Amino acid sequence: MVSNKAVVYVKPGEVEVRDIGYPDLVLRDGPGVNPLNVGRKCNHGVIVKVISTNICGSDQHMVRGRTTAPSGLVLGHEITGQVVEVGSDVEFIEKGDIVSVPFNIACGRCDNCRKQDTHICTNVNPDRPGSAYGYVDMGGWVGGQSEYVMVPYADFQLLKFPDRDQALEKILDLTMLSDIFPTGYHGAVSAGVKTGSTVYVAGAGPVGLAAAHSAQLLGASVVIVGDLNEDRLTQARSFGCETVNLREHDDLGEQIEQLLGTPEVDCAIDAVGFEASGHGRDAGEAPATVLNSIMDVTRAGGRLGIPGLYVTGDPGAADKDAKEGTLKIRFGLGFAKAHTFVTGQTPVMRYNRDLMKAILSGRAQIAKAVNATVISLDEAPNGYKQFDGGVSRKFVIDPHNMIKEKSYLTASKQISN
Repeated sequence: MVSNKAVVYVKPGEVEVRDIGYPDLVLRDGPGVNPLNVGRKCNHGVIVKVISTNICGSDQHMVRGRTTAPSGLVLGHEITGQVVEVGSDVEFIEKGDIVSVPFNIACGRCDNCRKQDTHICTNVNPDRPGSAYGYVDMGGWVGGQSEYVMVPYADFQLLKFPDRDQALEKILDLTMLSDIFPTGYHGAVSAGVKTGSTVYVAGAGPVGLAAAHSAQLLGASVVIVGDLNEDRLTQARSFGCETVNLREHDDLGEQIEQLLGTPEVDCAIDAVGFEASGHGRDAGEAPATVLNSIMDVTRAGGRLGIPGLYVTGDPGAADKDAKEGTLKIRFGLGFAKAHTFVTGQTPVMRYNRDLMKAILSGRAQIAKAVNATVISLDEAPNGYKQFDGGVSRKFVIDPHNMIKEKSYLTASKQISN
């Protein structure tokens, strides 16, 4: 029998690689699977041999114990691979196709999917609109940090790459299409970035770097990235961003004024989410910090794109309100400045085809922007530890040793213990 090793959440701070068994076209019972989804037949699905699957900051929230994720949950929602089996109801996807899998699981049949709101499909998660692979409270669909994974609704969801050789040559860029690149781009689009915009991006993790690169693609005149981690800020500067170190200086508006001559920007993007830290050397966790600071530095009438993750259940929060996602936000300030807020998961299918074209044409260099770094499946637990420590890398797991090394990568392809 074919093995299927996968990265599994064990307990806060610990993941391990286990054999979870080869998938089939049925959603079986398991950790995190909603009882109403158990036994769900997926003849409209395919089995994908995973070529690349990325570690995401959203995964890290679970691994830190900051969600209600159960032990044994198979992680991973950023998936690119080769179709090796197709269900009887699949018409247009074929064995051998190289495909990107949007992290949103969407049926293509409900009202929301028909409106391209695939991030809030009403037919895939009995708990609430919206679903994802390998994520808490998202219906229990098995994650893709594995050798093989089942993907439902294949004809609707899968983005097929037009040329196999070209896809494998650009796989480190194309692997970002499942989540991080569309998410960063959605943040920039939601913030109203256009030609000449001045943009502030909160957070220089992979999503923040993707948002900054996306803002550049959309024509921003200046992109300023703020973070507490100088290594991540160095990565942002490597592709032309201005930066502000919020550990060294707690007055964001003052730093922006030094760069622009005014303490405000046209628009801002929150790429941090609920595990935000206060500004300054001695500041601790303050989950509303980013939301309040971007309202403060965005001009009246500006827009705020918020792709950073916020949750309804945070057992590790500092106070009772934050445990249920109730944050101390200066909403009155946003009202007074007539700001527009855009929140929620990214509807990946709204953007991934166009971003694929930007990658294949050489216009977008997303792997370079986020410092893509290839590791093996067995190295994934150490990759999680390094990512949690703040290393400025986007770890790309290569379960079958199919990814060619790229000379532009600034980090080692193998990570040390």
